[in-house]
Amino acid sequence: MRKYEILYILQADLEESVIKELMEKVNGLVTQNGGEIESVKEWGKRRLQYEINDMSEGYYVEVNFAGIPEVINELDRVIKITDGFMRHMIVRKDD
Repeated sequence: MRKYEILYILQADLEESVIKELMEKVNGLVTQNGGEIESVKEWGKRRLQYEINDMSEGYYVEVNFAGIPEVINELDRVIKITDGFMRHMIVRKDD
């Protein structure tokens, strides 16, 4: 399995329960597709460098995981169609 890192930004005005639910959704997608979560780091609310959809703050979350390449396609697809996500980036980590 390859190692990956995903960093995503959630809307800062979401309730804490919704933020946790979206985080669990991402983690669940990784584990359901045969991946293993290595670490989850909540950076919390941060000011954005530039406004996205008239919002100046976002809730940042970083997840390091190991998985097969198909996990990336599924994560990308689901995040794009789910409300609450502002931006995301998935990168492969070289060992």
